[in-house]
Amino acid sequence: MPHRDAAAWPWLRARVAAMRAKQDDARRGSAATRPDAVVRTAVVTDSASALPADWSADLTGDGRLTIIPMPVMVGEEIYGEGEDDISETIALALASGTSVKTSRPSPGQFEQAYLAAQRRGYEAVVSVHISGGLSGTADAARLAAARVGIPVEVVDSATVGMALGMAVQASVRTAAEGAEAGTVAAAAADQAARTKVYFYVPSLEQLRRGGRIGAAASLWGTMLAIKPILAVDDGRIVPLEKVRSAAKAVARLEEIVAADAAARPDGVRLAVHHFGNPAEAQSLAARLEAALPQCPPAQISSLPAVLAAHAGLGVLAVIVGSGSGAGEGSA
Repeated sequence: MPHRDAAAWPWLRARVAAMRAKQDDARRGSAATRPDAVVRTAVVTDSASALPADWSADLTGDGRLTIIPMPVMVGEEIYGEGEDDISETIALALASGTSVKTSRPSPGQFEQAYLAAQRRGYEAVVSVHISGGLSGTADAARLAAARVGIPVEVVDSATVGMALGMAVQASVRTAAEGAEAGTVAAAAADQAARTKVYFYVPSLEQLRRGGRIGAAASLWGTMLAIKPILAVDDGRIVPLEKVRSAAKAVARLEEIVAADAAARPDGVRLAVHHFGNPAEAQSLAARLEAALPQCPPAQISSLPAVLAAHAGLGVLAVIVGSGSGAGEGSA
């Protein structure tokens, strides 16, 4: 009997140790599902980021991500992107020549978002926004950051659309790993710097009216039926090439994107934006998929209203980002 008991105790101790280890793992797994246990930094952005709704829904629900609506004025009416369904309203206004203008969100909107993150238990906020060369949104965020007690790092992405969205996705992913605010902000800035925006617009008039391009550059769209291909460079819209027809402009846009994507050794993500011309966007995306078999299919989405207000109807924009973007979702 003593010999049998001596043999049984090590077995029992091992069994108890295994049970305790399993309980510890369960507790750690439960803690990992609580944002305040793993994610110390909340992310705030604006609706110019063009983030897919199915990707952002869960994140906005638990406060890890907040998207501030950008105001758009159609005639005398003011709408908030993300709060109102305004795409059709803007399309009709642009087609009829009705005034369409945009503005930055108020500092108060950012202040409320930062305080809400603080109440949820986050230690810091990283606020990632549309290029300061195109909007005063980042300035409004900085004003709000100075008013709150929670530390806020504001990142001027120097870009727009899903190029900004990819930077936001990088910051959210880094925050989910438990990184501190400085690391989260650096991830956003790095992704934005490695992402390019190329686009074609049938007319430069809306961009000229909104002050996004100079009067001299707008002459491209009126002289000799020239169709410009544009890019976002250093936070501003710049002319890239002049093409003689719309068909040739779209074909050249495709060539520029394919060349950029093929030159990236660390994987590529593509997004295609349109406004009022989804069939053209789908056709362009299909051709890019055929030309770049190593690249995942492009995410296709309507341009955010705050950007469509300046680009106008018929715009085609392609965002080329580094990284495979696995798990980022699509629109």
